Amino acid sequence: MSDSLHEPWLRGIAFNPAAPSDVLIRLVDSAAGEAGPLMCAGRDLPDAVIDAALNHPDKVIRRALAQNRHIDPARLAPLATDPSGIVRGWLAGGTPAHLRPRWVRPLPDDILVTLLTAPDGGEDGTLTANEIVGELVSSRQIPLSFHRSMAGHEHPRLRERATWEWQSLTAAQREALLDDPDPAVRKAARERSWVLDPERVEARLPSYGSRGKPLVFGRCALSPALIEQCFADGTVQPLTRNPHIQVDAVARLARHPDARIRELVAARPDLGPDLVAELREDPDEDVRMRADLHPFPRTWAEYWAIDRVIGHGPDCTCPITEPTDEPSPDWFAACAESREPVLRRVAACFPGLPAELAATLAQDDDEEVRILLACHHPLAPAHLLRDVFVTRLAHRPHLLTLPAFPRTGWAHLIGHPDPGIRALAASDPTLPEVPVEDPNESVRRAAAANPSLTPEALEVLLCDSRTAEGAAANPSLPGPRMHELLDHCLNGAATSPSAKLRR
Repeated sequence: MSDSLHEPWLRGIAFNPAAPSDVLIRLVDSAAGEAGPLMCAGRDLPDAVIDAALNHPDKVIRRALAQNRHIDPARLAPLATDPSGIVRGWLAGGTPAHLRPRWVRPLPDDILVTLLTAPDGGEDGTLTANEIVGELVSSRQIPLSFHRSMAGHEHPRLRERATWEWQSLTAAQREALLDDPDPAVRKAARERSWVLDPERVEARLPSYGSRGKPLVFGRCALSPALIEQCFADGTVQPLTRNPHIQVDAVARLARHPDARIRELVAARPDLGPDLVAELREDPDEDVRMRADLHPFPRTWAEYWAIDRVIGHGPDCTCPITEPTDEPSPDWFAACAESREPVLRRVAACFPGLPAELAATLAQDDDEEVRILLACHHPLAPAHLLRDVFVTRLAHRPHLLTLPAFPRTGWAHLIGHPDPGIRALAASDPTLPEVPVEDPNESVRRAAAANPSLTPEALEVLLCDSRTAEGAAANPSLPGPRMHELLDHCLNGAATSPSAKLRR
């Protein structure tokens, strides 16, 4: 039997959902090559395999496990104190940015505390503690609840880090940090508190340069002089979202000659009724649309929920993140029943929307409502997930990560011209005839992994380089046969699929 089948067999077994622990543990051996790291990073694993990877002497295996987003992240806790800084850094960084899913599962609090308070970056000195923290901060693995808890945490280094989120803290939390018993925390609080002090903002502005100034203008408390400067320079767009600007500045923005500026300000919750009435009569359609939404954004949290949806389009693949402030479930329910498509789109993004409202939105006339529901709501019906997968290529990678994504009901699409759709149809166990001769490689691989295939058919497919990987990944392949294939690959045993056929 040709050695060319070794790699396909190893890769297939590594991702076989029915492979027992004793089979998978053999794949962390260096003789298995890339199959071990790929398995440790790319699939759910039994506890015994996780333990074997956690205690593996090769940091390549531990590093791969650190990136696994399929297993319970609490099982990865030992990696936060791994001797290798590289392993810690990969745990902190999560999935590489170019492969990162739209929604990133947060790390448990104990892992976050360990990484954020570590005195060093590991025994091998490959990374510093600060470099690992930098990876963590940019990874989106710190949940909002942890950010909020840091202000009262017993560890002073975490209270110090809480000051970085100064504007997200309550007034009581800010006051406590300014009066913290730890001098480093007090110093950090004084340094970070400048964002809500107009005089200090004005004094620090020159140090931010042209790239940093829009962020300052959009988030910080500004003096009247700075606001006037923005109008004089024509740099008022960041002001439209700044909750700290004065009433007269809001009125000037609402009457700005640029329709885009008027549009951005038209749904602010601090607009007075006279300005709302003016904007509802605006000559620009988009301005009128936002002004018509005004009964809904009564708070800044509601304003941001709407702003995150408007103007993104049906193929938006922006990261799905926790909002800084979450409107109430009742508000989202009211949005779901609104006549305004924009508000129904906002409701579709709320995963806590009641099942009956989710079912209604799944039938909505607005395509963007249906797409957003499919991508955000755990109770989106199977038919909707299938429809969005078929019609919207941009959303396919995200949909495939959802627990509720259907693996059956695709048989009628087996003749579809798109191989990505045919591959799903080829893996449907209800398919009457499995297309193992499809001209597309991914379709053949999916067909060979179809659990409806007979053992005899599987053995033939294992001998064919075009289908060997899929056949090795087939959950119908018996565990003892997996061991035989591994013997052949790792130990040079002579038992081949063709020999198996003759038995």
